[in-house]
Amino acid sequence: TQAALTALGLAHQDLVQSRGALLPNVSYNMQTLYTEPSSRGSHNPVFIANNGIHEYLAQGNVHQNLSLQTFADYGRASAAQAAARAKSEIALRGLAVTVSQAFYGYVAAQHKYATARRANEEAQRFLDISDKLEKGGEVAHSDVIKAELQYRQQQRDLQEAQLGLNKSRLDLAVLIFKDFTENFEVVDDLGSPQPLPAFEEVSAAGARNNPDLRAAQAALRQAGYEVTSAWGGVLPAITVDYWYGIDANQFATRGPVPDHLNNLGSSAAATLQLPLWSWGANFSKVKQANLQKKQAAVELSAAQRTLLANLRSFYDEGRAARAELELLSQSVQLATDSLRLTTLRYQSGEATVLEVVDAQNTETAASNAYDDGQVRFRVALANLQTLTGKF
Repeated sequence: TQAALTALGLAHQDLVQSRGALLPNVSYNMQTLYTEPSSRGSHNPVFIANNGIHEYLAQGNVHQNLSLQTFADYGRASAAQAAARAKSEIALRGLAVTVSQAFYGYVAAQHKYATARRANEEAQRFLDISDKLEKGGEVAHSDVIKAELQYRQQQRDLQEAQLGLNKSRLDLAVLIFKDFTENFEVVDDLGSPQPLPAFEEVSAAGARNNPDLRAAQAALRQAGYEVTSAWGGVLPAITVDYWYGIDANQFATRGPVPDHLNNLGSSAAATLQLPLWSWGANFSKVKQANLQKKQAAVELSAAQRTLLANLRSFYDEGRAARAELELLSQSVQLATDSLRLTTLRYQSGEATVLEVVDAQNTETAASNAYDDGQVRFRVALANLQTLTGKF
């Protein structure tokens, strides 16, 4: 994510620099030139290029380049910034999925630890019941052994649940805090899953807010400006300069007496540059840019199709996870009732120890499956929102 944000910052600075290239450059130059005179007492310099044995320059210069390539580079930088912004949003949405997985994984680990602790207490209670029944001569000693084995297993499961809880808490802390800390609490909202919007609403949001699609569109615009920039190497370019200041034999705004001529003045120059012998290489660059533009158009088409497929896939995943939550909740209720009734039947001599152990395991598995289903729905929702944004 940080790499994507850095790329966005670099793209923005490229845009600032390319915008600066569109504006005139203003500079100021001060210079003095001394040339050996052609003879003693002469004011004529030895070098023909100089205007006198003493020449002073103090001028401001406004310089402007006008070419198709300069304007195209600005458009290309603008499109590149749009692509970088879309990619940074992709990274941020991906980070949101990662945080959702860690957050709800930790909440589910809390639930599973509570389930393991409850199962451990239930196994201990059942061990006490079987022990009392054995002492009363109502069950065999093998029932006590089976109950104790179940209790030992639940103790191991409780330790594993504690380990999983601690690990998920550390994973979440690494993600959400700049400085590592374990001093935090989370809000448990697994019991209230939000409804899933209609597919038409989700599809419209995806077409409007999908960053992958925006990145592909920006890449196509960038490739179009690459073509324009390449054509700029073939077409003429104009350079305009304007100077104002002093270029005289004295460093003064007015010349010597008796004339006191004004030394301040201005000049301008315009240059038309027409490439001739580089046309072959420039046309080759145009062909390269057109190939890149065609590739960008293909990638945009692929991004559009991928978006439609992912929208349907992620929506179906979320809808299935949401529907299964109801079934999983019912399974937990049925498993809890089954354990209670089976325990009562065992106490009255109508059920075996294996039935009780099976009911205990079924209740634990149903509770854990419900917690996993809750996490699955939240992650499916986060994945869907990577395509659509918040809804």
